[in-house]
Amino acid sequence: MSSGPPEVVRTLAQVETHSPEETMAFGRELAKEVPPPCVVLLEGELGSGKTTLVKGLVAGLGAAREEDVTSPSFTLVHEYGSAGKVYHVDLYRIEDGRELGTLGLEELEAAETTIFVEWGEKLGHNVPTPCIRIRLEHLGSDDRRIVVERVET
Repeated sequence: MSSGPPEVVRTLAQVETHSPEETMAFGRELAKEVPPPCVVLLEGELGSGKTTLVKGLVAGLGAAREEDVTSPSFTLVHEYGSAGKVYHVDLYRIEDGRELGTLGLEELEAAETTIFVEWGEKLGHNVPTPCIRIRLEHLGSDDRRIVVERVET
């Protein structure tokens, strides 16, 4: 039994970075591929570099300086930029669908917004499409593997 059209996943990039600076630099370059409107899901274990990559992405979009981007673990959502908002969402502390519903993520989606969602895998079947999915893997020390995919239906 199908729950809608199948996902079409296309790999856009696969890189390894060897320092936080390289991860942020990759984010600045990748920002060219995520013009609004765009939802970007970041997936990976704790410490895999999700926030570090978002620092580069937000800076690449011109919404804030890298040093001004912090993890929204406790506030859940940070907003950056003025014209064309950029939202940075962290679902780490979200336990269930009811809590997810109280965030109002649907209201953030607008014509001129880019939304970065850390712990995007917690969205389960509620993944908006099209979207960009970025999977980060900690390879040891400061080494990270980053796989960037476009997901469409």
